[in-house]
Amino acid sequence: MTPTHTVNILFLGGAKRVAMGRLFIDAAERRGMKCRIFSSEITHNVPISSIGTVVEGRRWTDADIYDHLSALCTRHHINIVIPFVDGAVAVAAHLNTLLPDIFTPTASAELAERMFDKVLAAETFEAAGLPVPPTWHGGTPSLPLIAKPRHGSASQGLIMIDTEAQLQDISTPADYLIQRRIDRREEISVDCYVSRISGRPLAIVPRRRLEVAGGEAVRTITIDAPDVVALVDRTLRATGLQGAVTVQLIRDLDDNRLYIMEINPRLGGGAVCAVHAGADIPGMILDEAAGILPGPAAYRPGTEIARYLQEVVFYN
Repeated sequence: MTPTHTVNILFLGGAKRVAMGRLFIDAAERRGMKCRIFSSEITHNVPISSIGTVVEGRRWTDADIYDHLSALCTRHHINIVIPFVDGAVAVAAHLNTLLPDIFTPTASAELAERMFDKVLAAETFEAAGLPVPPTWHGGTPSLPLIAKPRHGSASQGLIMIDTEAQLQDISTPADYLIQRRIDRREEISVDCYVSRISGRPLAIVPRRRLEVAGGEAVRTITIDAPDVVALVDRTLRATGLQGAVTVQLIRDLDDNRLYIMEINPRLGGGAVCAVHAGADIPGMILDEAAGILPGPAAYRPGTEIARYLQEVVFYN
């Protein structure tokens, strides 16, 4: 089929998202379209350049970030903007209010910022009646505990607390989310897509991370877990999240209870597994950008992916 239409997608911080970029290109081709990938980066020598065009970017906190991105979108006739790193999510959401004709599959900027503050996120979950590990707010602690920095990712800065003395050693407890530590646990990641047209979850794909490097899954497998799907569906509807979402859960192996740990309102690094399992999230994004409401997607449990390093050569 000869492509009859070109869709231009801007990745924000998509430096290593080559596999996901290819999935967008394939999804566009199945729809009779040509997909061109652009990625806003600080440096040009990044792997995404092997399948797309790297454009000079700004840091997400730069004062001129919105003027810069607006000009970039106009210059390259961008149709869709997709953030791939935490700092870019609220930027993408706010950009969508400035350029409403550009489709951005994200939550609102305000909700995204709440999700990236672990204390505010936990308060949001509790207010919605969603299960989270018991949170310490002062007084006599129920040990053991775990203290997580309010801001940050990839499990950096965690403090394991087994005694009251260790708890007292934390000089600024307000800078942490402090919760009961569940040592006998199963960690579950769930890749989701919530329609921006209807507000309904269209894809909920739970998977178990088998091997992690640098905070990202390099081996992961989808699992059959109806209770996980039911809880995540309830969570997505209760919070009002939209677009691409990654939910992190744990299961307490002592009593089989599920708890929400955190939500990243963006495509996760392991979301390619969900796509290969049958949840065509890139296709859903392309359809919604065209004003077409996709149908809900089933997925195949037992779909496993293994990621590997591949070099991209630059001649400077």
